[in-house]
Amino acid sequence: MARSLKKGPYVDEKLLKKIAGQKAGSLGVVKTWARRSQISPEMVGFTFGVHNGKNHIEVFVSEEMVGHRLGEFSPTRKFTKHGGKMQKEIETKAKEAEIAAAKASKAVDETKKK
Repeated sequence: MARSLKKGPYVDEKLLKKIAGQKAGSLGVVKTWARRSQISPEMVGFTFGVHNGKNHIEVFVSEEMVGHRLGEFSPTRKFTKHGGKMQKEIETKAKEAEIAAAKASKAVDETKKK
């Protein structure tokens, strides 16, 4: 459900204090736990370390992100992968093909040097 227009966007006050009067890029990474804070135009150009429950994920704020929440860019769940035995077979074949291609390109480079 959207926030009421008369209330305006929610931005954590401590977060605004940290970036107030600073130039974009001068602070380095600004650590924050305020995932619910909405990105405002003043935040553009800063890099925030948004906490995902385990560690801080660096998020560089650009103009397209204004209006979104900081938490949207710091996923809290890690997707492993689908599949089981078949998926493993596909991945091993892909690795083998990659290794063979690397060896072939290396052999071509050596013949060019001679």
